[in-house]
Amino acid sequence: QVQVVEAGGGLVQAGGSLRLSCAASGTIFSVNSMGWYRQAPGKQCELVATSTSGSGGSINYVDSVKGRFTISRDNDKNTVYLQMSSLKPEDTAVYYCYADVAPSRTTAYLYKYWGQGTQVTVSS
Repeated sequence: QVQVVEAGGGLVQAGGSLRLSCAASGTIFSVNSMGWYRQAPGKQCELVATSTSGSGGSINYVDSVKGRFTISRDNDKNTVYLQMSSLKPEDTAVYYCYADVAPSRTTAYLYKYWGQGTQVTVSS
């Protein structure tokens, strides 16, 4: 079993900053991709940022957060962070972390696990 636990949401004024963290623990051999989705009221779920490890690793952001959000990882701790700056009211959403996990060396598949979600509210 794998647990994904998020922390760091809250209420902030427009222009402010928040830092989200997300830690995966349990039966983990390796974690390939970790990242964040968000869902605002009445809107579709949106992929915000991803970090993929390995020699072909990459970082990607949705256009609306480029230059304002930074994703980073601590691979030793299976933890991903989302530093959010210059926050706007339209960033208000529940933010969900995910981790794509290989549970053992012999497993060919990756399993996606989700956190419980953390509310980010940006007031104008």
